[in-house]
Amino acid sequence: MKKLRKIAERLAEYILTASGAVTSIAILLIVVFLFREGLGLFKSPVVEKGYALFVNSANPVQSLAPEQIKAIFDREITDWSSVGGRNEAIRVFRFDEVFSLYSDQELDAENDYRLLPEKLAEIVAADPSIVAYLSEQYAPAEGKGVKIVQTGTISPADYFGGREWMPTATPTAQFGVLPLVLGTLLVSLVAILIALPLGLGVAIYLSELAGERMRKLLKPAIELLAGIPSVVYGFFGLVVLVPLVQRTFGLDVGETALTGSLILAIMALPTIITVAEDAMRNTPLAMRQASLALGATHWQTIYKVVIPYSLSGISAAVVLGIGRAIGETMAVLMVTGNAAVMPRSLFESVRTIPATIAAELGEAPSGGAHYQALFMLGCILFVITMIISITAEAISKRKHTAGV
Repeated sequence: MKKLRKIAERLAEYILTASGAVTSIAILLIVVFLFREGLGLFKSPVVEKGYALFVNSANPVQSLAPEQIKAIFDREITDWSSVGGRNEAIRVFRFDEVFSLYSDQELDAENDYRLLPEKLAEIVAADPSIVAYLSEQYAPAEGKGVKIVQTGTISPADYFGGREWMPTATPTAQFGVLPLVLGTLLVSLVAILIALPLGLGVAIYLSELAGERMRKLLKPAIELLAGIPSVVYGFFGLVVLVPLVQRTFGLDVGETALTGSLILAIMALPTIITVAEDAMRNTPLAMRQASLALGATHWQTIYKVVIPYSLSGISAAVVLGIGRAIGETMAVLMVTGNAAVMPRSLFESVRTIPATIAAELGEAPSGGAHYQALFMLGCILFVITMIISITAEAISKRKHTAGV
């Protein structure tokens, strides 16, 4: 019998060890996959794959930055002198315009548009001011008045320092994550500033002040809030908070960063309250009684004994609350206006990183630049969460050492 018990215990030990190893390996592989897909973005060409920019060989411009290309095709830059060329107006030519200049017979449509590259070469060679956005399949060969503008690949500076997120823009998509990162941090930090004092206050009340009957009534109700689907919170925010914010502050629209912060604060409260309250209740009774016996009041015991002792659990509550706020998707998507612009105040629409991933990943072509840019957003979210966790752990250890 003892032998069978030892075998069972050893088997259980092996199973638990294997389970932990499999979980660790799975997490590691997920992180590796996330960064492998995301880092592939910096090998993607600036101009849409399968296309290139062509200019007249007399044009001195050799290369263009992504912002310059977008500005040229948006007619914000209209003269070559603005990008290092001659003082002459820019003529933008798109691939589909050739079909309005030549008939199908002239392009030999019956033979897979055999003459199309020749006609495109004639157009580019005849106009020194032209910049042509052409398909590489039918693109003219370099020489005889035609040359390709060097655009390079997407750089980390373009991605992390860019101020525009327009993944469907042509000829060059804009993957500037600065508005998304700032929008995420703004909404999340304001949400935590609202939720943290409220959550800790309720946790202290439940742990130290509430009677047993009241605690048994409130604790399950608060924990139940954590199980409500985020889309339900989103509907609540859309129906209640959005009109309330709009009327209160006299705004044109109620879908703002402040509305997102309020809904995230409500969603983070159950986590903060539950974890912090459990940590406080784990303070040994002997420590409470010793504090009271030395003449400390109930409130002095709370903030000089209970809170310092449970600081590690409170830090965990803060980290989980911030993680809930930063990683929330659907509710934020529904109440923040989903506008990928640089946030200037709490009363403007913003877009967060999780909302962007949720809204666009299903439409992004697998393996394309847009797909990889979204995975890189996931990497940024992972790094932000890791930094918050490490910081909270460091603060907890420093406070604990200082207390000792």
